[in-house]
Amino acid sequence: MSLPSKDILAKYISKAIDLGKGRNFKQSVELVIVLKDVDIKSQQLKIREVVYLPKGRGKEAKVCVVCDPDIAEGVKEAGAHRIILSTELRELNKKQAKKIASECDWILVKPDLMGTVGRVLGPALGPRGKIPVPLPSGGAVKALVSRYKNTVLVRIKDQPVIMTIIGSEDMNPEDLAENAIAVLSAIESKLPARFANIGKLIFKTTMGIPVEVSL
Repeated sequence: MSLPSKDILAKYISKAIDLGKGRNFKQSVELVIVLKDVDIKSQQLKIREVVYLPKGRGKEAKVCVVCDPDIAEGVKEAGAHRIILSTELRELNKKQAKKIASECDWILVKPDLMGTVGRVLGPALGPRGKIPVPLPSGGAVKALVSRYKNTVLVRIKDQPVIMTIIGSEDMNPEDLAENAIAVLSAIESKLPARFANIGKLIFKTTMGIPVEVSL
């Protein structure tokens, strides 16, 4: 068996969007992957994948960057949600750290500040499942900020179920299907029996009715 085609996935996504219509806010479209015949305690199943959605998230992730003043302007041009300068970082209290951890989807950090971030922000980031990402040097900083705006974290917690957003309900179903394939391909490659370990695929909007894909 292999992953369903983009056209097939788009059909189910379209149905999920139709069933979820009528809310007074823009809903996310979610993909739920239910695994089978896996040992959730196995090290191989400690899946934590950072997946870039090729067609975007619909609503960009909030990327916060911890850096020195010398690269702050470039980070600002890349559209970071928040810039935390090294001097500011050292003065943050617990309440401020929790606020940053809550509002930022991704924390990108200049490598030599990782230790300070771990000490100051780590206690607030850890419970939320967020891990600081080291920034590369040079001009790649802008590209990384832009990329993480359309990136999701896909992981297994304490159940053989993976759930992640693949976009928003106002996106084209074919584009959402392409995002779903990016997630499925990343997950499938980590499974012992690949697609055979996928028991169910489900699409739904935030407040909508789940639609199961016929596998």
